[in-house]
Amino acid sequence: MPVIEGTARLKTAQAEYDFAVDGGAVSTITLRSVDGHGSTIPAGSVITGGYIDVETACASATGTIAVNTEAAGDIVAAVGQASWTTGRKSVVPAGTGATSVKTTVARSIAITIATAVFTAGKFRVVVFYK
Repeated sequence: MPVIEGTARLKTAQAEYDFAVDGGAVSTITLRSVDGHGSTIPAGSVITGGYIDVETACASATGTIAVNTEAAGDIVAAVGQASWTTGRKSVVPAGTGATSVKTTVARSIAITIATAVFTAGKFRVVVFYK
């Protein structure tokens, strides 16, 4: 019988982006853990859902942000700053097999800022995995 890594019950990983702490350079930024919740997702885990809670709207002339774990834009595809207004936002994994993300190694939640720098923004990424 094959060994299956990952976890046996649904868990939560939370990570935060804060322009005041992380800056807004065009780059990939590994996000920080929030409130003692881990932000590393074990190898072999399947991300089934989650959300993003934007506390401070993101600002950029023409910049985009993607949220990643296993591959580029697998949690949120690159979207322009106008989409990063306050409130909760959907993520790609939406509780279906087709939208789930399986990690091949332990992964952290990261964002990729592209096109132009960001000058403001603060949000929390919450993902559910098993």
